[in-house]
Amino acid sequence: MKITIKEIAKEAGVSIATVSMILNNKDKSITDATRTRVLDAVKKYNYIPNAMAGSLVTQKTHTVGLILPDITNPFFPGVARGAEDKANESGYSIIFCNTDDKLEVEEKHIETLTKKMADGIIIAHSSNSEKMSGILERCKVPVILIDRDFYSKNICGKVLVNNLEGAYNGVVHLINKGYKKIAYLSGSLKTHTARDRLAGYRKALCDNGLEYDEKLIKYGEYKIEWGKNGIIELLSENKNFDAIFCGNDLIAVGAVKELKKLGFNIPDDIGIMGFDDIYLAGLVEPSLTTVRQPNYEMGYKAMELLLKNLNSSDRKVNKEAEIIILNTEIIERNSV
Repeated sequence: MKITIKEIAKEAGVSIATVSMILNNKDKSITDATRTRVLDAVKKYNYIPNAMAGSLVTQKTHTVGLILPDITNPFFPGVARGAEDKANESGYSIIFCNTDDKLEVEEKHIETLTKKMADGIIIAHSSNSEKMSGILERCKVPVILIDRDFYSKNICGKVLVNNLEGAYNGVVHLINKGYKKIAYLSGSLKTHTARDRLAGYRKALCDNGLEYDEKLIKYGEYKIEWGKNGIIELLSENKNFDAIFCGNDLIAVGAVKELKKLGFNIPDDIGIMGFDDIYLAGLVEPSLTTVRQPNYEMGYKAMELLLKNLNSSDRKVNKEAEIIILNTEIIERNSV
């Protein structure tokens, strides 16, 4: 037989409202003796409150959606762990959603989370398209952007890194090591993140008196396979280069594998540099010099920012978003 809150109230000799206040930690005006009686009755009957009913009263489910573009990319589990740790500390649960970088999947997840009464959403979006703006503006809960910048009136906060500066510093590091013809294997340019990294690459070359050659830039996906294919494209076109800056570490790992397979020595023949500092960066041979992003901190601070908004008395949808910019760091290993 399922025990109800009415029976707990009767056992403790109090009203249903009193039981509800105690179970929802709103019992500041209730005596310790009354609180003890109610909790003893809850324990005695192993009573489990109806979370959905409680959320209808409090207008909170203490659930947050985390939407990520590719959970198989080793960068994003660190983001997820940071968000989850902060959520657990604060009594929240997280629903993880993967989009495979597809806008239609992203839209479906946002709709589902809203229907399930998630209190808020943290998202690394898949696209900078106008449709994405409309999707976010129809969302009725606070939204925090991570990793990928975007403008929408419904975004209440952003946790980003300075991708332009990170790429700039990475390419300058290659130049300081003596490399003069630096190719670039990029992912898709459909996000501000990718475009900022390309801009940083270009600025570093120009500021140091080196030629910016469009033919040394190849565009693909943020995956190991594209790193291999990008090398094949560059070599098949007889491009002259002595180093490669990569849009992320997965691309760099693929590039290292393909170059070694073809008999190149890294870093003596060609230097390779990645971006992110995923765990694979230290395991590949030679280990990967890269630009580190603080992915755990990104997730943790995003959850922190969302909680700040949820607990704020001023939750206007169109107020200016709070932006946190995290620093990158050069991690020097053996591929340069």
